[in-house]
Amino acid sequence: MLDSPRMSATAVRAPAATAQATAAPYLLAAALFFTYASWSVHRHLRLETSGYDLGIFEQAVRGYAHFGVPEATIKAPGFNLLGDHFHPILAVLAPLYRLFPSPITLLCAQAALIAASSIPITRLAIRIAGRGAAVSAGLAYGMSWGLQSAVDFDFHEVAFGVPLLAFGLTALVERRFVAAVAWTLPLIAVKEDLPATVAVIGLLVALRGRRSLGAATILIALCSGLVIVGAILPALNFAHVYPYAESAALDGQDPLHRLLLPAAKLRTLLWLVAPTLFFALRSPLLLAAVPTLAWRFWSTNPLYWGTGFQYSAVLMPIVFVAFLDALNTTGTGRRARAAVHATCVIAVAATMLTPLPLRGLLSPDVWATSAETRQVRLALARIPDNAQVAADNRLAPQLTSRRTVYFFPVYPRADVRPEWVAVTDPPDTTMATPVTMAAALDRLPGYGYQVALRTSGVIIFHRPG
Repeated sequence: MLDSPRMSATAVRAPAATAQATAAPYLLAAALFFTYASWSVHRHLRLETSGYDLGIFEQAVRGYAHFGVPEATIKAPGFNLLGDHFHPILAVLAPLYRLFPSPITLLCAQAALIAASSIPITRLAIRIAGRGAAVSAGLAYGMSWGLQSAVDFDFHEVAFGVPLLAFGLTALVERRFVAAVAWTLPLIAVKEDLPATVAVIGLLVALRGRRSLGAATILIALCSGLVIVGAILPALNFAHVYPYAESAALDGQDPLHRLLLPAAKLRTLLWLVAPTLFFALRSPLLLAAVPTLAWRFWSTNPLYWGTGFQYSAVLMPIVFVAFLDALNTTGTGRRARAAVHATCVIAVAATMLTPLPLRGLLSPDVWATSAETRQVRLALARIPDNAQVAADNRLAPQLTSRRTVYFFPVYPRADVRPEWVAVTDPPDTTMATPVTMAAALDRLPGYGYQVALRTSGVIIFHRPG
């Protein structure tokens, strides 16, 4: 049912004064920010972040901060990151990064963006079920597996999409249609797949009575998506193609089979709706998740199919707002409060019982820095500022704020030979096989590199002259 009379009456009713005045949504968001930032910053200080992707995004934001293009030399010399994915919204971080030039700036910005997304969801829950149940809902959302996975994996542009979707979809539930569109249109600048999500939201706006506004939103979203994928990305890409088109090409499989199998895709679907006890399935707002799920499941890249990394972050606000929207159709009061409490207590309990990343904050070891980590940091400090350095995946984000970093083992090579090379010891193999790393190390003497420093955890090479 797209729009029941009960839902309309509930949605258009002005928020209660207590809902406007309460500090609960903001206190919860502050607590979530502290939790997210603590985890991601400590990961970085423990050398657990990576060149792919924190180092790459820092290089892009650094380029914007110095009024240049978002060049990511970790990918390749002169590589414009806008030719890989379309995320000009990253330029918003440039002033902050100019003041605080560090990868930690990006990690804290991501923590703030994701934490802020809990504010509209908690406020909506207050209006539907009261403050106590709303805090349970906000906590269940903030601790959801999709957000935890994003916080646990470096920084990504989708951090901007999470609050935009949360504010936009809650406005849609409250029938503030212009606000809903205003919040969701900037998703076009977050990533090239999100115009399709904006189009679905435009459809939902149209189905709820604002046909002209919804149709205009759909038109803007579809046209911008076609221009981005068909013209802008190929124009900025080295090979003048959309680099991810190949993984979406037809391969002769049955389309339904390709979308739903292997079983990892079905498990992801189950993980999405199970935390709401399947209430989210009752809301048409869940349709906003279809474009993201469709491109992920259609792709031939198995990394997109599961629950890891950042790929499900934008789905979390959709699922939880759909959950609240479904409860909204039953009306406010004791029944809604009971449903929210029961569902969210179960969701939070499940979060605490499963091996999700933020459970690590409860371990005393997470707050300790090993002697090896300290030695690695001291060794990296020997590399001068503004130097060119080839570094492996683990060390790259420790260097990108003040040096030009290339990716080892791809570099050095005959045409690109940075002054310095930094490699973990034993070599990091998250992005290259042990054989590839060993071969690259064996080539270094032939390129004129000598060991400048060897300590526990790292070897630094230098090319004299």
